[in-house]
Amino acid sequence: MRTKLAILGVTASTVLALDFWTKRWALEALVARSSELFGGLIPLTLAFNKGAAFGLRVGEDSRWLFIPITLVALVLLAMLFKQAHADDRLRIFAISLVVSGALGNLYDRVRWDRGVVDFIGPLDLGFWHFPIFNVADIAITCGAVLLAISFWLEEQEEKRALEGTDADADYVPAAPAPEEAGG
Repeated sequence: MRTKLAILGVTASTVLALDFWTKRWALEALVARSSELFGGLIPLTLAFNKGAAFGLRVGEDSRWLFIPITLVALVLLAMLFKQAHADDRLRIFAISLVVSGALGNLYDRVRWDRGVVDFIGPLDLGFWHFPIFNVADIAITCGAVLLAISFWLEEQEEKRALEGTDADADYVPAAPAPEEAGG
């Protein structure tokens, strides 16, 4: 359990500190004008997202829907965290990322009605403008992908174990050679 809590503690403190710091920076630096990183490759634009990912909204002030949804998700993640084996570091890290990102965005929803502070983007992908996001969103997305990979790896391991069990069930030992049987 110590290993699990250590991974959660380091991940959460790192992601939350980075999320809070970058949002604070964005609120100060990007109020008057947008900016960019890497010669315009990554635009920085201050935006307030009152909805969920990609600006999904349910009504004008949807934060009162998304706050309880986030809390339920955190409870489910806590159950997954508790069930995770201490040696399954990928799953523990993935859950820690999602929890950290969810807490970062939850903080914004609870503290004011302006919405979650987003500032990275929009990214022009040539065929679509990827919506504006933040560090917490990156943690949630990366954590969700890693969690899916963790479940897939577990499923593959279970399949291999079942295949091994089936092979053992079909195994019938050969009768001993006549010279070994007698005495």
